[in-house]
Amino acid sequence: MTDSDHKIKLATQYAEALKFESYPAAPQIEGVWFHALKKNRSENGAFMEYLRLGDEGVQGLPGQLTPRQISMSWAAPGRINAFHIHVKEEQNEIWCVVGGQLMIWLVDCRENSPTAGVKRKLVFSGEQPMMVYIPSGVAHGYQASDQGATLIYAMDAQFNLADPNEGRLPWNFFGDDLWAEDMG
Repeated sequence: MTDSDHKIKLATQYAEALKFESYPAAPQIEGVWFHALKKNRSENGAFMEYLRLGDEGVQGLPGQLTPRQISMSWAAPGRINAFHIHVKEEQNEIWCVVGGQLMIWLVDCRENSPTAGVKRKLVFSGEQPMMVYIPSGVAHGYQASDQGATLIYAMDAQFNLADPNEGRLPWNFFGDDLWAEDMG
C-alpha cells in the first residue's frame, strides 16, 4: 500500500516508517488442543473445576488423557523454564495457569508429524484459565510474568526422580527472539 492509497496524508518521515499490523491465524500443532475453564464467581470468591474424572480418564475435554499424576509448579517472576521434551516414554500433559501469567512456547519436534517444526506461542493467565494439551515429542517451555505464576498440570505418566523423562533443550535453542518482550 502506498501513501497515495491513504485517505489521511502524513508527512514524509512518518509515511515512510509506517507499517500495518497483520493478523494471521495462529499456527496449529498436530495433537495440541485447548479447553477454556469457567470460573464461577460469587461475592465470596470463585470456584473452578480443573478436571472431572471418570473410569476412562478425564471427561468433557476435546481429547483423551488418563491422569497418573497431578503436579504444581511455581515460577518466580521473569523465570524462563525451557525447553522440556519427553522422549524416553510417552508423557502427555495438560497445563493450566491458575495464578499470574505465563508466556508458553510449544515446538513440534516429532520426526513424522505433519506439523514438525511448527512453533506456537500462548499467553495463559489465572484470570481467564485455559488448558492446553501437550503431546509427547512437543517441546514446551515458559516465561513467567513480573508477578510470577502458578501452573497446575496433569500427566499420564508418573515422575521418576531416579530416571526423569525430562529431556532438555537450551532455553534459546529455537532463538533468543522467542523470549523477547513485545515492544509493539
